[in-house]
Amino acid sequence: MADSQPRILILGAPGAGKGTQSARMADHFDIEHVTTGDALRANKDMDISDMDTEYDTPREYMDQGELVPDAVVNAIVEEALRQADGFVLDGYPRNLEQAEELEGMTDLNVVLQLEVGEDELVHRLTGRRMDPETGDIYHLEYNPPADEEVEERLVQRDDDTEETVKERLRVYRESTEPVIEHYEEEGVLETVDGEQSPDEVWADVKGTIEDAA
Repeated sequence: MADSQPRILILGAPGAGKGTQSARMADHFDIEHVTTGDALRANKDMDISDMDTEYDTPREYMDQGELVPDAVVNAIVEEALRQADGFVLDGYPRNLEQAEELEGMTDLNVVLQLEVGEDELVHRLTGRRMDPETGDIYHLEYNPPADEEVEERLVQRDDDTEETVKERLRVYRESTEPVIEHYEEEGVLETVDGEQSPDEVWADVKGTIEDAA
């Protein structure tokens, strides 16, 4: 790995543990953790006036509460990857078109999928609770607060109810399954069992990256 930092794509449904594992990768391999949200926020004043879009900057879409068009997201991700020596990309590509765009932007060393069953994902996501005073996120089973006072004021976010979670997972599968199949057909997809403990998942993730690089 001495010659260059790894370029990693991580895929997985909401609740699969991408954030936790990406943070460990970024720290261990000294690479950037690139998420679409962070890249958008970092480049929201980027000049996109030459792109024949409704607005001249991503900020205007965000301020209007509108979805930033794919072409703009692609340009922002490309810029974020260009600036990074090595990276773990998380939250992109969300569809096949973006996966094809990504191929023109960079050569990936590893495409990782964290595989977690539907029931476990629902269990993880519906068990999440937020402290309305601090914004801290807990889990009733995996990460309860030590302080009883905090426990009493925890609330469930609207997007963590069972109905919403199942809809989020359905949308994820519909748009991202083709992306996973695409990398499988290319013979580059590495699958890690995401239902293990975070430390066991990390051991597999780290080993997979080291083998590939």
